[in-house]
Amino acid sequence: MPTNGIHQVLKIQFGLINEEDRYLTAESFGFKVNASASSLKRKQIWVLEQDEGSSSAVFFKSHLGRYLEADQDGKVSCEAKKPGRDARFLIVTHSDGRWALQSEPYRRFFGGCEDQLSCFSTTITPAELWTVHLAIHPQANLLSISRRRYAHLCPQEDEIATDSNIPWGVDALITLIFLNKQYCLKTCDSRYLRNDGKLVWEPEPQARYTLEFKAGKLAFKDCDGRYLAPMGPTGTLKAGRSSKPSKDELFDLEESHPQVVFMGSNGRYVSIRQGINVSANQDEELDHETFQMQIDRETKKCIFHSNTGDYWTLVTHGGIQSIATQVAAKTMFEIEWRGRRIALKASNGRYICTKKNGHLAAISDFIGEDEEFIIKLINRPILVLRGNDGFVCHHRNSNLLDTNRSVYDVFHISFSDGAYQIRGRGGKFWYISSNGNVCSDGERSEDFFFEFRERGRVAIRGKNGKYLRGASSGMLKADGESLAQATLWEY
Repeated sequence: MPTNGIHQVLKIQFGLINEEDRYLTAESFGFKVNASASSLKRKQIWVLEQDEGSSSAVFFKSHLGRYLEADQDGKVSCEAKKPGRDARFLIVTHSDGRWALQSEPYRRFFGGCEDQLSCFSTTITPAELWTVHLAIHPQANLLSISRRRYAHLCPQEDEIATDSNIPWGVDALITLIFLNKQYCLKTCDSRYLRNDGKLVWEPEPQARYTLEFKAGKLAFKDCDGRYLAPMGPTGTLKAGRSSKPSKDELFDLEESHPQVVFMGSNGRYVSIRQGINVSANQDEELDHETFQMQIDRETKKCIFHSNTGDYWTLVTHGGIQSIATQVAAKTMFEIEWRGRRIALKASNGRYICTKKNGHLAAISDFIGEDEEFIIKLINRPILVLRGNDGFVCHHRNSNLLDTNRSVYDVFHISFSDGAYQIRGRGGKFWYISSNGNVCSDGERSEDFFFEFRERGRVAIRGKNGKYLRGASSGMLKADGESLAQATLWEY
């Protein structure tokens, strides 16, 4: 039975922007490279690989799986299937966070513009400096390498603490905001982390950081050249005294799986508060009522993980208990999406119902009221959506939404009776116009229905019954008749 793992470190993917605000591009034809693109799309995405035999040399792999190379004459290509001597580069970090890429064997620097790229300069000029623009989805969990603990908002102390064994609940969500070629760390309540550890409402200069990479890990450098690190007993996140990143200043970004709560037909929350039985018997949604939902890449079935470290599993006579320590057929459940409600089918082919005592049991052959649940996503109060062609963003000159941008807007969602309401700029609501366009200037809320169909991807259905789709025009439309790549969104 396939298993996907709980804690998945995100592969660092990024774009490189030159002094003319153009992205380094790997063309599909002829394996040529240029710096002509004005936005970050598939051809502009690169993956950084560490040379296992060196502590400093790295390789740059294109979206085609080919490696960037520079020969002794400074000629640049991107055709090699495996990294050789000419693919070895050193990253020299400039004071403002930009990178200079130096050929390790020839000690020359890589730069240029448009199709005039070379790796022959003996000095670093503005033409040899590149800004790093992360291409991963910007919402993640942040793990301190030295402490092996996760960062989370600590409302009582008004800080980001780094003392959690697991990234649980909405407070563990960190959103990276790309602003003026730097990054801000945004908490789930929409505040920004300042370098003194305080949380502020505006992305002021002291709340902006340049990214540095060391052995595949991330470091955040502030405007004074110091690095974020966990401090004190609770690991308060703030800039320390170090002007060089050591293990204390390094972090991993991990995939933030959706975490949800369920409400049974009796109007009570599903919980494991009382022990191993999964039962709908609680009136508040806290850690024991929160479950992490992992979708298997192959079967598309769901695995529900509790904060105690166990999985839901089907047991004798159809009962559901949170006792499994490994993924198996009995820990996988199929979700049927029914508008405001869902139904869950276990591996025995039967639907889970809420019994009179609140216990959940997979004993039903048909779906009735007792087999329906409300599912609520709790760890995305702020939402960033990315489709096939780019991020969803407000259109510059209208109330419409673009789906092909390299920058993203952050949207806010609220929940009511199995549906979500989405707010954008100025607190205005999303709604569907008569011609199927999704607009963002509504005065009244409109319901949208989230369907978690694939790992890391959600389909969103409008009140017209159609799925939100990224159209070829670059507009967001609610006209998708069925599930397709254009109707699935990273969130």
